[in-house]
Amino acid sequence: MFYTYIIFSKTLDKYYTGSCENIENRLKDHLNSRSTYTKVAKDWILVYFENFDSRSFAVKREMEIKKKKSRKYIEFIIYQKSVE
Repeated sequence: MFYTYIIFSKTLDKYYTGSCENIENRLKDHLNSRSTYTKVAKDWILVYFENFDSRSFAVKREMEIKKKKSRKYIEFIIYQKSVE
């Protein structure tokens, strides 16, 4: 199973979108400064994820979200998932 995920830092008031195979380990990486972009904060929380059968689909969805360059879009998909 592969994932596209979104994490949020309240300290930075920023979202980060990524993809991975093991979502728990990847979140630990973000919290332990193993990612260049996210090492500036220690309060990342998982706010959204999608499951995929292949890495290529997960990466494709990650790029789709990032291409929008829109906080509104990210907050929209998070909200949509929470009301389902």
